[in-house]
Amino acid sequence: MSSLSRELVFLILQFLDEEKFKATVHKLEQESGFFFNMRYFEDMVTNGEWDEVEKYLSGFTKVDDNRYSMKIFFEIRKQKYLEALDKRDRAKGVDILVKDLKVFATFNEDLFKEITHLLTLDNFRENEQLSKYGDTKSARSIMLAELKKLIEANPLFREKLQFPTLKNSRLRTLINQSLNWQHQLCKNPRPNPDIKTLFVDHSCGQPNGARAPSPVTNPLMGAVPKAGGFPPLSAHGPFQPAPAALPTSLAGWMANTTPVPHPSASAGPIGLTAANNAAAVLKGPRTPPTNNPTMDYQTADSEHVLKRSRPFGLSDEVNNLPVNILPIAYPNQTHGQSSHSSDDLPKNVVMTLSLGSAVKSMDFHQIQQILLLVGTNIGDVMVWDLGSRERVAHKSFKVWDLSSCSMPLQASLANDYTVSVNRVMWSPDGTLFGVAYSKHIVQLYAYHSGSDLRNHLEIDAHVGSVNDLAFSYPNKQLSIITCGEDRVIKVWDAATGVKQFTFEGHEAPVYSICPHHKENIQFIFSTATDGKIKAWLYDNLGSRVDYNAPGRSSTTMAYSANGARLFSCGTNKEGESHLVEWNESEGTVKRTYLGLGRRSVGVVQFDTTKNRFLAAGDEFAIKVWDMDDVNLLTSIDADGGLPASPCIRFNKEGILLAVSTDDNEVKILANAEGIRLLRTVENRTFDPSRVPPGSLLKAPAIAMFGSANAIVGTSIGDRAAPVAAMVGMSTDNRSVADVKPRITDESVEKSRIWKLTEINEQSQCRSLRLPDNLTAMRVSRLIYTNSGLALLALASNAVHKLWKWPRNDRTGKSTASIVPQLWQPSSGILMTNDINDTNPEDAVSCFALSKNDSYVMSASGGKISLFNMMTFKTMTTFMPPPPAATFLAFHPQDNNIIAIGMEDSSIQIYNVRVDEVKTKLKGHQKRITGLAFSHTLNVLVSSGADAQLCVWSADGWEKQASKLLQIPTGRVASPLANTRVQFHMDQVHLLAAHETQIAIYEAPKLECLKQWVPREASGPITCATYSCDSKSIYVSFEDGSIGVLTTTLRLRCRINPAAYLSPNPSLGVYPVVIAAHPFDPDQFALGLNDGGVCVVEPLELEGKWGTSPPVENGAGPSSTSGATGSEQPQR
Repeated sequence: MSSLSRELVFLILQFLDEEKFKATVHKLEQESGFFFNMRYFEDMVTNGEWDEVEKYLSGFTKVDDNRYSMKIFFEIRKQKYLEALDKRDRAKGVDILVKDLKVFATFNEDLFKEITHLLTLDNFRENEQLSKYGDTKSARSIMLAELKKLIEANPLFREKLQFPTLKNSRLRTLINQSLNWQHQLCKNPRPNPDIKTLFVDHSCGQPNGARAPSPVTNPLMGAVPKAGGFPPLSAHGPFQPAPAALPTSLAGWMANTTPVPHPSASAGPIGLTAANNAAAVLKGPRTPPTNNPTMDYQTADSEHVLKRSRPFGLSDEVNNLPVNILPIAYPNQTHGQSSHSSDDLPKNVVMTLSLGSAVKSMDFHQIQQILLLVGTNIGDVMVWDLGSRERVAHKSFKVWDLSSCSMPLQASLANDYTVSVNRVMWSPDGTLFGVAYSKHIVQLYAYHSGSDLRNHLEIDAHVGSVNDLAFSYPNKQLSIITCGEDRVIKVWDAATGVKQFTFEGHEAPVYSICPHHKENIQFIFSTATDGKIKAWLYDNLGSRVDYNAPGRSSTTMAYSANGARLFSCGTNKEGESHLVEWNESEGTVKRTYLGLGRRSVGVVQFDTTKNRFLAAGDEFAIKVWDMDDVNLLTSIDADGGLPASPCIRFNKEGILLAVSTDDNEVKILANAEGIRLLRTVENRTFDPSRVPPGSLLKAPAIAMFGSANAIVGTSIGDRAAPVAAMVGMSTDNRSVADVKPRITDESVEKSRIWKLTEINEQSQCRSLRLPDNLTAMRVSRLIYTNSGLALLALASNAVHKLWKWPRNDRTGKSTASIVPQLWQPSSGILMTNDINDTNPEDAVSCFALSKNDSYVMSASGGKISLFNMMTFKTMTTFMPPPPAATFLAFHPQDNNIIAIGMEDSSIQIYNVRVDEVKTKLKGHQKRITGLAFSHTLNVLVSSGADAQLCVWSADGWEKQASKLLQIPTGRVASPLANTRVQFHMDQVHLLAAHETQIAIYEAPKLECLKQWVPREASGPITCATYSCDSKSIYVSFEDGSIGVLTTTLRLRCRINPAAYLSPNPSLGVYPVVIAAHPFDPDQFALGLNDGGVCVVEPLELEGKWGTSPPVENGAGPSSTSGATGSEQPQR
């Protein structure tokens, strides 16, 4: 059941309770299993209604669910049995014994025999344990206290014992709001609507053919509907008058809001069409369609448990998301026609633009789609022609007329003249672009042919930072909207710079603006850094909306290009991000997109284009969703080098994609159509002379945009700074010559220059062998603590070793420059695993570390041990062999759930809290050697010594897919060779490491995307791991060397053993395991077969391991399909 449907059940429960339908209330509680009514349960137990007690319990648990449930049912049936015996009703006692209590005999046969023996006694109180049994009433009271404790401890009742906090008559209130919204949609709203039914939508009839007043001129337009617009819903009473109609696009956002003294503005996406009438505008996006507005609830698209106390009805899970997003779609495809193929996405890197400073905002020209506008963190603004790969125009920050600036701005510039660009944006017709700076100023430039960039307007717009800007046509003349740190939104005439409106009302800096147009109504959404969302008309009647954004985050809002769908994305101070689609007619979240990381560096960025995909720059990659599917569709790494939350920007057609890098560059990605565009375009710049005369500052003509209802606003592509309007369609149909691109020539030249980095000496890197005064034994497992300040190793003799770096180190992490301490508690004890009766060196060792570094679960062929990391004390042991545990993995959302790979090839899902195996998974033929959870896909991937990968659903634990590794031709794998698996940061791509190969799979279908086979001279692969940012893969070999691969499986650096081992190492020393630092992507640690542990990192001057191989033919890394050479990526 979807989350909103679950909440609906709570609302119905409240309604039934208020209407005194008591029996129905408890029936629904039991059938839904959402709320356990403890008071009702107490009454039934006190009254001895045992059949009803068990029937009610059956909606929440069964006898054999867990030990708590078993004890609950046993106590109830025992009490029923004793009461029958107390009444001398032996026949009933026998019946209860046979039908109800015998089920427990399989768990405790002695107890069952003792209970049976009570039948032979004249008074069961002769049994010593029952000698204090009093009368029935007191016995029930004592048992009830015990039952309550068991229920509260039972995890199956967790979150079901507390009814949500709801205002009285919440369902009635929602229906009243819906009727208000419906009345606002009426073309001819009557002052006293006669509403007689809820079975169909309300609509006021046409009053004698008279036209209803236009929403724009209606004098009651500014009135905000109050909750009391319709009185509380009674059994049969009529509804009362509603306020005058509001603009259709805002109707769903206006109920229950309070007017604010002044108005404000907002930036958002752009579309090309609008619905022809208000009702169509609001009902169009609903999925699925419904004729009952009071029941238009979220469907299975959103499976989160929603809580009404959250703004807009958002879920808990929504509060844990990060990003940088854009929706893109393609011609002739509505949002109802979903194509989940990612083949049309621009994935191939075709060029890299070097900027010299960090990207803050980007925008593609709306007509000349190979022109890219970029703003940087030092105030530079530049225009790039991607056809020629040249920067055709450039402006550094400079105040044009300082004397006319305000005194605060002059004072600010006198102290510090440096500024950053917050937002760049082309005007809809592409003849102007605006720049919002971090200090007071907005500048508008007129762009002419070639490098002809002319100053147009300079506006001292705000006190402090100008956070966003957008273009709009509120009065059929081009205006520019700005917002800033001073909590104000302003609208300016784009031709003269005259201020037209000032909107006030936010209580925190205004973060973004999203103007939009539907029918004859122009309006603006605005968001602030305190998480508030407001909406404004171009008047002086104040904001029409005052709501909290999801997670109280700094949010951007954007419409799809056709204006039919509204999205938002934001990040709060804790780094939690939220990407959602809104039900615009109801002001609620329609769907929440899954797959974003849990932490975001800075506020995520957001943009829309077309109507098919959403894309987000998140976790060092570009994540993509189909708009109609909440699950992640694919992830694009752009050959690596991306920051944690890169700026991303599609061109209007969605065939080119610009993305910022860590190295002050912009990578341009293209699909097949985009590559053709770049190959056929001439080396020329945009010529505004071809734009129809007079279009510079006037609303676009119908012919130009293909729709009389062109939607003008902004999309939110880069959110370090704002982005551009998605408007008109190109009318430039000139034929162009087929020019051979420079892309190929230059990339070939790069490939001639590039050379693999070889690290052969200790002077070429920094390495440190950690001190160790304990017995040196082969290192079987190695991991950094999550804090990055310690290394934990498990040796083959079952002993753990922990090295800690000082916390006051300036680096704040482990480093090869400082020797850590081999740490032990004052007691001097060691963390030593149970070893059973076997030789520990012959056993398979495994461990898993808790997220807070407080305890480690470990095994070395014997029982699994749980150790306290502070005291080294053994907290508990469990699961004695056989079979022995061979791999351990904590569930990412619940540390009480552990996946345990076993020697007998099974996987046991173990619940620590209730001390029981929930299920056993079987699908492998040999022992389990690897386990990895994906919280995004909600799956577990397992690998075994049978060289097989399996995907298991983390909900029902059924097997979804399996695949055997493709052993390279001519290679023979060992019979019990380990296969390890690890998810990329995107939680979709999977690294599989086997002694013969490194392979990348895409979960959950396990499609093999790439395969890399090492040269035979290196010996077998011993271990491999992603770096913390997933941009590199560290691979260790039996010859002692280390390879550093790109995520496209191209070798970029080789570290030979002499670089990290002592000058005279013992023969045959090599890394058994390799661990990546959790924060430093260029540091890793090695666990050696001689018992040593080494930390290795590049020289400070180098900063990283070599350089990435060149892009081939300007279209991304070669897949080298079918390649058989050593160290070649293969498909």
